[in-house]
Amino acid sequence: MKNLTNTLKQKLASKYTVSDSPHSYSRRTDINVLLNRVKSDKKQEIKKKFYFSAVASTGLILFGLVIFS
Repeated sequence: MKNLTNTLKQKLASKYTVSDSPHSYSRRTDINVLLNRVKSDKKQEIKKKFYFSAVASTGLILFGLVIFS
C-alpha cells in the first residue's frame, strides 16, 4: 500500500514540477509563408471593409426612403 501511495504522489507531483531536460526546438520561419499570410490578411480586411460600407450605405438609403417617402 505504501508503494502505491508513493507512485500516486509522484504522478501528481510530476504534473506541477518542471523537468530539467533541455528542449532543443529549432523553429524556422519561411518568409514566403509569412508574405502569403500578410497578403491573405489584407484581402480579408478589404473584403470586410467593403461589406461594412455596403451594409452602411444600404442602411442609409433605406433610412432615407422611409423618412422622405
